Amino acid sequence: KLNETNENEREEGMNPFTLINRTLVLAIALVGIGMLSSGCVAKHVQAWGEVDQAVAVLHPTEGNTAQGVVHFYQLQEDVKIVVHSTGLKPGSTHAIHVHEYGDATADDATSAGGHYNPAGHKHGLPYDKQRHAGDLGNLTADANGEARFERTVDNLSVAEMTHSVIGRAVIIHAGKDKGVQPTGDAGPRIA
Repeated sequence: KLNETNENEREEGMNPFTLINRTLVLAIALVGIGMLSSGCVAKHVQAWGEVDQAVAVLHPTEGNTAQGVVHFYQLQEDVKIVVHSTGLKPGSTHAIHVHEYGDATADDATSAGGHYNPAGHKHGLPYDKQRHAGDLGNLTADANGEARFERTVDNLSVAEMTHSVIGRAVIIHAGKDKGVQPTGDAGPRIA
C-alpha cells in the first residue's frame, strides 16, 4: 500500500517521503501521549520541584566592570538570596532585581526584559507588601568596590511551579532603587 500511495502522490506532484514523514510525526505524537499518560511528565515535574538551589553568574555589561555570583536557596516557603559582587565604585549603592528573561545577548542587558513581575504588582522595595517579585532592593559596595548582600523573600521560589527564578536574569543597575514608579529610577544595567 505504501508503494501504491507514493506512486499516486508522485503523479500529483508530492514528495515521495511525505507519507513517511507524516507517519513518523504521528508515531512520535503517539509516543508523547503514551509518556504523558504513564506519568512520566509528573515524575519530571516532581523531580524539578526538588531542586532547592540555583546560581546566577553576573557578567559586566559593555563598558562596565561589575560582576559577581548570586545564590538562591529554597527555605520551606521563602527563598534566601546571597550575592557577592565586585567591580563596583567604592561606597556606591546599586539596585538589584530579578528580571523576566535569562537572556544575556544584548550588550546593555536589555534582552533580560523588565523586572520579574508574575503577579502584576507595582514596583516596590523589599519592605513593601505589593512589589514585583524581582524587586530585591539595593546593595552597597565597600571601600574596595565589593558588595555582599543577603535577603530572604517570600514571593519567589527556586524551582517550584510558581514564581521560579529558573530561566530569569539578575541585574545590577548603575544607581540606587528609589522605590518610585515604574521601576525605581535605578539607571542603566551594569551587570
